[in-house]
Amino acid sequence: MKFFQVKSVEETYQLIEEKVKPLVEKINIPLLDALHYVLAEDIVTKENVPNFRRSSVDGYALRAEDTFGASESMPGFLSVVGEVRMGQEVTTAVNFGEAIYVPTGGMVPDECDAVIMIEHCEDLSGLLNVYRQVTPGENVIGIGEDVRMGELLLPKGRRLRSQELGALAAQGITDVTVWRKPVVGYLSTGDEIVPMNVPHLQIGEVRDINVMTIGSIVRDSGHIFQYAGIVSDNVEDLTKSMKEWFDKVDFLVLSGGSSVGTKDHSMEVIESLGKPGVFVHGVAIKPGKPTIIAAADGKPVLGLPGHPASAMIIFQLFGIHILQCLQGVKPFVPECLKAEITKNIPSAPGRTDFVRVSLKNKDGKWLAEPIFGKSGLLSTLVKSDGLVKIPSPSEGMTKGTIVHVRLFK
Repeated sequence: MKFFQVKSVEETYQLIEEKVKPLVEKINIPLLDALHYVLAEDIVTKENVPNFRRSSVDGYALRAEDTFGASESMPGFLSVVGEVRMGQEVTTAVNFGEAIYVPTGGMVPDECDAVIMIEHCEDLSGLLNVYRQVTPGENVIGIGEDVRMGELLLPKGRRLRSQELGALAAQGITDVTVWRKPVVGYLSTGDEIVPMNVPHLQIGEVRDINVMTIGSIVRDSGHIFQYAGIVSDNVEDLTKSMKEWFDKVDFLVLSGGSSVGTKDHSMEVIESLGKPGVFVHGVAIKPGKPTIIAAADGKPVLGLPGHPASAMIIFQLFGIHILQCLQGVKPFVPECLKAEITKNIPSAPGRTDFVRVSLKNKDGKWLAEPIFGKSGLLSTLVKSDGLVKIPSPSEGMTKGTIVHVRLFK
């Protein structure tokens, strides 16, 4: 049995990418429902955006050469011949020495090659005083300048965020072909675990906290979460429950049962699910060393430590990475913030530490206050805004060091 052959964080990421393959089932869904899905086909533009020349500011459309030499002390003078209405085609001709008012997004007449901002001119009863010169093309968005017809708009494999949905809507696209989202099944293990709704705990009992934290992360990342319930430390019960849920989901997560305790049967049950089986049992990381990662007949399995803080951090680091591999997207760069460490942080060489920190802004500078505590303390997460990575070769970090804080959502 592969027992605590500890891998580095980097080795763990590499193994996940080697073992976890994307789902291949395509579905067609309305664009309104497509947030966080991954495109299964290239999207090629079928029209120019915009399909008419439009102004990027509130101002007056004119010929740029009519403004040459204009200044605050020597303004130019133009006749105002009307205004452009939003959503309407311009029919008014604009000749030399003339200008027409145009709102932001309004159509720029064919004769005009620039728009002067309203702040740089003054309309005095139809006589426009121009206080600066503009150049040809200034403040004008050309036809197809945003998106040109026939170009690749979005490639296959792009995860759809709000901005991608907007780009698709601009093309009049109302439905898209995407890869099916992974379904994540979550199973809590341990004789001591009881449902969240138990009003009064007996001595030794612990409410199932991890289902809430892990489930929230899964949903927040745009995936489907299913709760498989609680199973005891009995190997027969664990085997039955894991095999039942393994067939229902694309990614099975269990919390607890990853340590070296004599009643932790997770390894042998996971190994029985299929090949190649467990490829990580133990990561050189704190918190979360006794982590199990496996692939069984193409499906990933993640065994989390039972302690809430460890489970949440490990899922943030590796669970999300597995989900990205299942969707066939490049791992995203987590949102980070630069901050100054306010205390010395000790660390043991040979392992990667992820230290919880709270953030404070003082005089325009972000300060990261380490939150020290045991891995089983949920309160350390509640007080934290993010994580600071202490690389494995390091013996710690000194006060005043500038770091990148990986933010919790």
